[in-house]
Amino acid sequence: MTTRRTSLLAAGALLAAPALLTRRAEAQAAAPAAAGANPGFFRFKTGGFTVTTVHDGAGARPNPTQGFVRNAEPAAVEAALKEAFLPTDALSIPYTVPFVETPRGIVAFDTGTGAGKLAGNLAAAGIDPGKVQAVIFTHFHGDHVGGLIGQGDAAFFPNAEIIVPAAEWAYWMDEGNASRAPEAMKPAFANVRRRFAPYQGKVKQIASDAEVFPGITAIPTPGHTPGHTSYRLADGGQQAIILGDVTNRPELNLRNPGWHLVFDMDASAAEATRRRTFDMVATDRIRCVGYHFPFPANGYVAKDGNGYRFQPADWLANA
Repeated sequence: MTTRRTSLLAAGALLAAPALLTRRAEAQAAAPAAAGANPGFFRFKTGGFTVTTVHDGAGARPNPTQGFVRNAEPAAVEAALKEAFLPTDALSIPYTVPFVETPRGIVAFDTGTGAGKLAGNLAAAGIDPGKVQAVIFTHFHGDHVGGLIGQGDAAFFPNAEIIVPAAEWAYWMDEGNASRAPEAMKPAFANVRRRFAPYQGKVKQIASDAEVFPGITAIPTPGHTPGHTSYRLADGGQQAIILGDVTNRPELNLRNPGWHLVFDMDASAAEATRRRTFDMVATDRIRCVGYHFPFPANGYVAKDGNGYRFQPADWLANA
């Protein structure tokens, strides 16, 4: 069984080395247009809420059969990738940031990497970062907080209130945790402080089950990080859940909920959260938005044997 310390070391090494993902995002931004569709945003309704999923590009996990899943044999991971028609030499990991139009204004859930396609795709979607009223966080990994700042480390969402899970804030802002962290993880603590620095006086901490806005309620989903939190949108008898990183790519540990991916800081707690969350959304047939799901990153989950199956939502149903 993977220990918490081992998981933290592995996650820390990845969090402290964002260069691979950043280079991939920069390369995508500079690359010439490829053939085929390349959508940057997608909208759907949940009651009176309008949800816009905005693509921030993708990172790459080289050799995903080696070490990406900590408790599965390489052959099993290779078979799962092949079953999903995914490459086995390098796995693309998408980033998708949800924006929700509410009666109180536009809110964002996380902010992307800070080095991807978010700014351009926000412009294409007609969303002005200056008009975002709140940024609500699922957790503080670098690919979720990176977009808080723009050029010159200025606030990218200058008028937004920053809403954070209290447990997540307590973990990352604790100087004792930062000082005791393995050397590989220390840059992750420094990065969190840098990204939140322009928002001093604008940060609001919430309980893990708080009502954040009318119709938006926090759901505690710890494990991926100590204070990881998901959010339920509910209006007019309709629901959707902003998952964050309850799972990474659904083809792997949604299909195999017992698999422990290297990004999970407490793998056992993350597995328990994953099973509980997906039992709920499958039973109640709730639409989900997954940060690392294939774009447009939303759909439904069905129980399938010992795991779950992801069913993308119908694009035309939103036309």
